[in-house]
Amino acid sequence: MTSSRLSDRLNSSRRRGDPGKRWVRVVLSVLATVGVIDTGTITLQRWGLFGQLSCPGGAEGCDMVLNSAWGSLLGQPLSLFGFLAYLAMLLMAVVPLVLKGDLRDRLGSLSWWGMLLTSIGMAVFSLLLMGVMVLKIQAFCFFCVLSAVVSVSLLVFTLLGGSWDDRGQLLFRGVLVALAVGLIGLGWATAVDRPVVKTLPGTPPVVETESTPLTLALAEHLTETGAVMYSAYWCPHCQDQKEMFGQEASKKLKVIECAEDGVGSQKALCDSKGVQGFPTWEINGQLDSGVKPLERLAQVSGFQPQS
Repeated sequence: MTSSRLSDRLNSSRRRGDPGKRWVRVVLSVLATVGVIDTGTITLQRWGLFGQLSCPGGAEGCDMVLNSAWGSLLGQPLSLFGFLAYLAMLLMAVVPLVLKGDLRDRLGSLSWWGMLLTSIGMAVFSLLLMGVMVLKIQAFCFFCVLSAVVSVSLLVFTLLGGSWDDRGQLLFRGVLVALAVGLIGLGWATAVDRPVVKTLPGTPPVVETESTPLTLALAEHLTETGAVMYSAYWCPHCQDQKEMFGQEASKKLKVIECAEDGVGSQKALCDSKGVQGFPTWEINGQLDSGVKPLERLAQVSGFQPQS
């Protein structure tokens, strides 16, 4: 009798300490690690700290997706936020495996709920991005698809591995998070989807802002000193840079088209220069990627406006 009670207590203690399947935590850890590597590599590449990505299915599609208007959030690559989400999933999956005692018991159940709600948000947002990729950008990005598959897989294994005694609470919280992420994601995707004037295939949108005498003088100076802007017709950040100069001044810039299917493409030149993102400026023989304030371009090129 004493032995039976002791066994019951031990089993009860195990159930309290590990409310889910431990092997699922291992699977979740592996999946989250894949996601961390995927999004981390993209983020480093977008920051210019990593070389050109070898994208299965074509690098052009990856460039179009990652450099699109939907490829950034709050001035940072969208992949950075994916990296943080995968890192959070990895920590929640691994930490209870290595802890012991009361701390593991307290974190066990909380981590399952944390992984569930996080993976729901990740899966919903990833599926939204897949819709944007197919319907709006109309390009294929292997790394983006991989991230979506990993996100959905994390959700599936979290549902399988957790001990969900209260199914009503599970459904309520899950639907609430899915709706919140879905509505916020749709609002964001719609907000960045700015309408543009239709142009010929392979050509950038029309610049709509007006130039000023200062932007005209800066554009002329950049061209005279050999400055080059490497661009792609589908790149919204390149369009943002041109809008800073205005319609007339942007025409005076020396712009090299790097998209393979762009009109007047000089992709071989862009590749030989090691251009990895758009826009990329070459000033005084130095490459600098990203949209640059006009003050910065004036400074590095030695432009002195006439008073």
